[in-house]
Amino acid sequence: MAQAVEEWYKQMPIITRSYLTAAVVTTIGCSLEIISPYHLYLNPKLVVKQYQFWRLITNFLYFRKMDLDFMFHMFFLARYCKLLEENSFRGRTADFFYMLLFGASVLTGIVLVGGMIPYLSASFAKIIFLSNSLTFMMVLLGFSVLVGASAWVDLLGMIAGHAYYFLEDVYPRMTGRRPLKTPTFIKAMFADEAVVVARPANVRFAPPADELHRD
Repeated sequence: MAQAVEEWYKQMPIITRSYLTAAVVTTIGCSLEIISPYHLYLNPKLVVKQYQFWRLITNFLYFRKMDLDFMFHMFFLARYCKLLEENSFRGRTADFFYMLLFGASVLTGIVLVGGMIPYLSASFAKIIFLSNSLTFMMVLLGFSVLVGASAWVDLLGMIAGHAYYFLEDVYPRMTGRRPLKTPTFIKAMFADEAVVVARPANVRFAPPADELHRD
């Protein structure tokens, strides 16, 4: 059993494995009181006035309680993040990283202006869920409403996800311009082999096949 789990973990692509590991370690660390959640949440005043810039990252890693909801998020993150990285973004790790960076930046910008949610981990996860299936995302939104949870978490993820979808897929088709071209320095961080991948019919954020390796 342990060997099977280890093999499953090692077979995860780099972005999926790195984010899942950081999220699990951070959440467990807080549950064991090794790490204080108060040092992780996104506080605009502390970021701007006291230069606590780590909060821009750590708030995406803490999923609060080690409960069924946490297990739910980890399971679907492992599934859908891996699916995206190995299919839609196969051979384009830098583009996948840039998609996540863009989504995180949109969410952070909303919170820095509006100051609504201290931890954006759940909203960030919704970007990944949305990129695979809009129907699944709507089911999650409906479930949140039914159980009395704040719908803002899901809605913020949908806003960030649709912003990327529009700028990466819709806008280039309308204008011939691609505003979300992955910066060269990010591409230099990842060494991918050139792979030609057809656009999956059930995934929303994959660019057309003829644009997969366009600079």
